Amino acid sequence: MKSSLSVKPDFSPPRLRVVTLVSMVVSMVLAMTHLQAFADELATPTRTDRRVSLLVAQLMQTNHLSNQPLDDSRSIRAFDNYVDNLDPLKVYFLKSDIAEFERFKTQLDDQMLKGEFTAAYAVFNRFLERLDERTELALELVDANHDFTIDEEIMTDLDQVDFAETEQEIYDRWRKRIKYSLLVMRGDEAKKKKEAAEAAEKAKASAEDDESGEGGDAVEKGNVSKPVEDPKDRLKKRYQSYNKRMHQFDSEDVVELYITSVTTSYDPHTTYMSKRSFENFMIQMGLELEGIGATLQATDEGYTVIKSIVAGGAVDTQGGLEVEDKITAVAQGDEDGGRAYEKLYREHGGDFVDVTGMKLDDVVAMIRGKAGTVVRLNVLSENDTELKVVSIVREKIKLEESAAQGEVFEEGTKPDGSPFKIGVIELPSFYASMDGAIGGRSTTNDVKRILTDFNSQSVDALILDLRRNGGGSLREAIDCTGLFIDRGPVVQVKDSRGEILEHKDVAAGMEWSKPMVVLTSKFSASASEILAGAVQDYGRGLVVGDTTTHGKGTVQSLMNLNQVLFRVRNPPNVFGALKITMQQFYRPNGDSTQLRGVLSDLVLPSISDKMDVSESDLDYPVEFDRIPKAKYQQLSLVSPEIARQLAAKSAERIEKSQDFSKRKRKINTYVEQKALKRVSLNEEKFLARRRELNAEKEDEATIEKQMTPGKGIEKDFYLEEVLKIARDYCNLLASNN
Repeated sequence: MKSSLSVKPDFSPPRLRVVTLVSMVVSMVLAMTHLQAFADELATPTRTDRRVSLLVAQLMQTNHLSNQPLDDSRSIRAFDNYVDNLDPLKVYFLKSDIAEFERFKTQLDDQMLKGEFTAAYAVFNRFLERLDERTELALELVDANHDFTIDEEIMTDLDQVDFAETEQEIYDRWRKRIKYSLLVMRGDEAKKKKEAAEAAEKAKASAEDDESGEGGDAVEKGNVSKPVEDPKDRLKKRYQSYNKRMHQFDSEDVVELYITSVTTSYDPHTTYMSKRSFENFMIQMGLELEGIGATLQATDEGYTVIKSIVAGGAVDTQGGLEVEDKITAVAQGDEDGGRAYEKLYREHGGDFVDVTGMKLDDVVAMIRGKAGTVVRLNVLSENDTELKVVSIVREKIKLEESAAQGEVFEEGTKPDGSPFKIGVIELPSFYASMDGAIGGRSTTNDVKRILTDFNSQSVDALILDLRRNGGGSLREAIDCTGLFIDRGPVVQVKDSRGEILEHKDVAAGMEWSKPMVVLTSKFSASASEILAGAVQDYGRGLVVGDTTTHGKGTVQSLMNLNQVLFRVRNPPNVFGALKITMQQFYRPNGDSTQLRGVLSDLVLPSISDKMDVSESDLDYPVEFDRIPKAKYQQLSLVSPEIARQLAAKSAERIEKSQDFSKRKRKINTYVEQKALKRVSLNEEKFLARRRELNAEKEDEATIEKQMTPGKGIEKDFYLEEVLKIARDYCNLLASNN
């Protein structure tokens, strides 16, 4: 799980009550007496919870795109969602638990309509009971003697796994799970040791070449590191920390999880935000916030670690923290209590609060605060054996890594001998300033500024990189598309009544009239698919990348439940918000982007193309359909023949490329591993498989790269090929003209 003190916005800014959005994801066992007290506390929904339940149930039936009632069929889906959210691996509940709860399967709709939460708390409290039992079992099994030479397997295809019927079956399932985790850790440690040895050998060789001898000192310093933690100890911390985090769930967390299980029975993007989640959402909507300027992530062992540092932010300019540092405790203000953020000081005082095993959202809330105030952190660095105290003065952080970035590259030569200049714009999201002021910070304004600079440099072609773009503001997607076409429809939208509305670019002229390539991936979703689809339909430019985009063609609206109930302009945040699917997108040609996405004119090899991250991989997605084609003027800058010629030239280069050859071999191995339903727990076989490729790590690494803000445009072999495609595209257009 990750949370950012510097995050990219995924939605448009709120305007009045309903805002159109486009969106695109173990510390110690508690005593049973504490569990019972906690369960009793959770068993009583508040008056606020009941009002939220009644309102959400009503809005789902009257405002959702499907125009369907909240009935038994939705209740069955919701029950499955709720259980799956709590126990996706089927290692906590017994089949008898699920059978006992069968009576709730067709009652969730009725309970929602009455503002009742009997099912929610009954299932969650049973989960806490099973959690304690399984944690105790896991700790015993970690210390048990395991035979890693025998041939046995663990099932990895969860579709073929059912809940265990007996305690013996649970025991065996957890025994294999522990063996699997220990094997993973052994493999990771072996890889780290190998990489460290190679790095040390390389540094030693470099030092020997340094006649001054200064390199030797650097090697000696670089080799200082703390002892590697025993895998068994790490695994114990993982389960203990997870147990602690789940016991920290309060009624607000349970209600949010439960109601979202009901709303996602309609479609995967309709979700309820609790008061706390809504506050975080509002903070993340703009491109600036106040804090230390770092992205935090919770580890399985219960630590909160620094995953990235925002350029120009407080941590970056003040120093003291590094990526992978572990935050173990947080204190407010200076040691004498000065410069403390008053709100947090009232809640936590000025002493250090241990955050090991604490929920990530709670840790973030303790660190985030008003600019000019101080937060002190107890930190354990990767190469240190002792804690250090780092004092950070919070600052207003402008999230530049989440904004559009541009850079010009030279590629090949023109007939006159000068190089082609190809501008690249990386666009992670479609964003806009919270106040909506004219000329304020927005995607369109930022991209327009970069295009103006490109034109002043006589750039020949543009690559618009949307590979990490998971969506954002619909209005910004339309306005940004308008920079590349003259006038006309950009997207069509249909609501639950079947009414169709065209959203047009009404501004005459184009900011960029030269050749352009839109670079996409399976992570390009929603608003980015609108732009890519319009560019393709108009024949305005070439779409290059994965076979197709994400395939999210539905429109969500943010309904501030506080405004709905209080009916005042700036109500207090008591009830949270509902993000609800109310419309569906259609391209100018009439095709929905839902499920199918936008097919590339030219496909390049990538791991993401084979990952299960598309809309079609989610539960209960809205179906694909078509509406009549809109009226628009095609520019015919892309033809099937041009695409064919470009693909042939690209394929020839890729065939000769060592980098792409390695990439294709990696992709083939990845596909083979993903197809496996079982994994061997024989250490020799297990490690041999992981030496080829670790499919799970590839998934994690690819998603991590997609979600982490970049520090500039990376020119790797993949982008170099796209630059060559853009160059060839310019040549073909010139020869055709």
